[in-house]
Amino acid sequence: MSEERRLDVLRAIVTEYVHTREPVGSKVIAQTHDLGVSSATIRNDMAVLEEAGLIYQPHTSAGRVPTDKGYRVFVDRLAAFKPMSAPERQAVEKFLSQSTDIDEVVAGTVRLLAQVTRQVAVVEYPTLENQTLRRAELVDLGLGRLLVIVITDAGRVQERTLEPGCELDEVTISDMRARFNEAAESKNSRAMVEPLEAVVEATPANVRPAAEMIRSAIIDLMTPAAESRIMMAGISNLARGAVDFRDIAPVLDALEEQVVLMRLFAELDTDQDLHVSIGTENTHDGLSEASIITGTYRVSDAQEGPAAHLGIIGPTRMDYSRTMSSVRAISSYLSRYLTR
Repeated sequence: MSEERRLDVLRAIVTEYVHTREPVGSKVIAQTHDLGVSSATIRNDMAVLEEAGLIYQPHTSAGRVPTDKGYRVFVDRLAAFKPMSAPERQAVEKFLSQSTDIDEVVAGTVRLLAQVTRQVAVVEYPTLENQTLRRAELVDLGLGRLLVIVITDAGRVQERTLEPGCELDEVTISDMRARFNEAAESKNSRAMVEPLEAVVEATPANVRPAAEMIRSAIIDLMTPAAESRIMMAGISNLARGAVDFRDIAPVLDALEEQVVLMRLFAELDTDQDLHVSIGTENTHDGLSEASIITGTYRVSDAQEGPAAHLGIIGPTRMDYSRTMSSVRAISSYLSRYLTR
C-alpha cells in the first residue's frame, strides 16, 4: 500500500510541477490530491522518493521537483493517455481529407503536431526504398517533349520531362503507358528493373530509344535518395519555454543539425508505435535537457511495409499524458490516410 501511495505522490508532484513550474510541497499535495493521508505522511513518502532519485529539492526549504528518473517512472507506470479533444480530431481528419500528395501531407501534419502539442514537431518523409509503384503516367507535352509521372503507394508524386527525339502519337503513348504499368505496378525500384527491360525489348525498333528513356526515368524516379528528409515546425514553441532550460542554445544547435534528428529516427524500432526518451537518456549532449516523444506511421497495410516517424521535442517539464496521446493519435490518423 505504501508503495502505491508513494507512486501517487510522485504522480502528484509531476502533475503539479508541469502545471505550475513551481517546486511542489507536501501541503499542496495534501490539499489538492485526495490521497487520504496527512501532509506529514506525504513528507515521509517524499523523503523515500528523493532517496530513490525520483525527485530532488532545488534549494533549501523548497518543495520537490521530478528528476529524469522520476519522469521515466511516471511515463512507464503512471501516465494515463489524455485523448485528443473533438475539435483537434476534426482538424486532423479535415486536413488529411483535403491533402493531395505526400509533400502536402507532411507539411500540414508537422504544423498540426506543433500546434496541438505546443512543442517542436518533426515529421520524417517515408523513404522510397520500400515504396512501390501505384501508377506511371505519360503525358504528351507537344514539341517532341514527354512528361513522365510516377505515383507511389505512399502518395508521393514525382515527374520528369523527356525529349525522346521522335514524335510519339497518341496510340503509341497509350500503348507504352499500359505496358509499363502492367510490368511495374506494385513493384519497387529493384523489382521493376527486369520487367521494364523486357517491355523495352518488345517495343518496335523505331520507338525503342524513347521507351528506353521512359524506362530509365521511371526507375530513377522510384530509386530512393541517399538521405532521408525531415520537416520541422514550432521552433517558436521551444523559445517560449526557454525558462525550462538552463541554456537553450545547445537544443537549438541540435535541431539545426538535422542529421542529429535523422540519426535519432533511424535508430528507432519501427515495431514500436510510441517511444519516449527523457533528458540524459538522449545520446546527443545538446538534448540532455529535452524529452523526445516519437511515433511510427506506415504507408501500406503490411506490417513490414514502408514506415517513417514523427515526433515532438520539448523540455522535460511537459504534459506527457497529453503529448504522448497526440503523437500516437496523429501517427494513427496518418497511417490510416496513407494506406487508403
